[in-house]
Amino acid sequence: MGRIGTIINRKGKQDAKKAKIFTKLGRVIMVAARDGGSDIEYNPALKTAVEKAKIANMPNDNIDRAIKKGAGELEGAVFEEITYEGYGPAGVAVLVEVLTDNKNRAAADVRSYFTKAKGNLGANGCVSFMFDRKGVLVIDRTEDMDEEVVEMDIIESGAEDLSIEDTHFEVYTAVEDFGIVRDALSEKDYEFSMSELRYLPQTSNNMTDEEDVKNMNKLIDLLEDCDDVQNVYHNWEE
Repeated sequence: MGRIGTIINRKGKQDAKKAKIFTKLGRVIMVAARDGGSDIEYNPALKTAVEKAKIANMPNDNIDRAIKKGAGELEGAVFEEITYEGYGPAGVAVLVEVLTDNKNRAAADVRSYFTKAKGNLGANGCVSFMFDRKGVLVIDRTEDMDEEVVEMDIIESGAEDLSIEDTHFEVYTAVEDFGIVRDALSEKDYEFSMSELRYLPQTSNNMTDEEDVKNMNKLIDLLEDCDDVQNVYHNWEE
């Protein structure tokens, strides 16, 4: 299985919570529009956020409204980006990306989730060195695909690495090359079921204790259910 097999599996669970996902995606779009303007063609971060929203089937009206709020055309809350680091059960490294309009509330909530799951929130830098920031693109297989042609197209796009799986192709890029690779593959009519910047663990933690596994699942569920939390990364090999 490729490096993001578990990401794809968990993504299926998240898709069942559409309203909550749309709220989170809307915040990302707002911040991208606020920081770089509302023109998608001249704002790579906004383009990525909108593409991710479309993959999740977020309605166009919601997307347009989020862009306008971020650009100041409509009234909206001001969100702040924060990354928390800590340890889950059995020393699992956890990174939590937050987008919130209330930093104190978010910090208290995240800390309580770690505590409830027998983990602990740590200082900045305590686990981030265990992860690499990469661009990730997933291309689902179709019956008419020629694997060798797809592989060559990915290599020629400037991708850093790829993993060929039974159901999909995983494409990895350097952060600075993400937009270039994505656009090069889009121009060849490839569509993505995932298109985003992610933290990928350098090593994995294989928990065997059932109680630890139960608490780790609890921590992930608590974090993902929080509106302020955008992304949860960890090095647990589920």
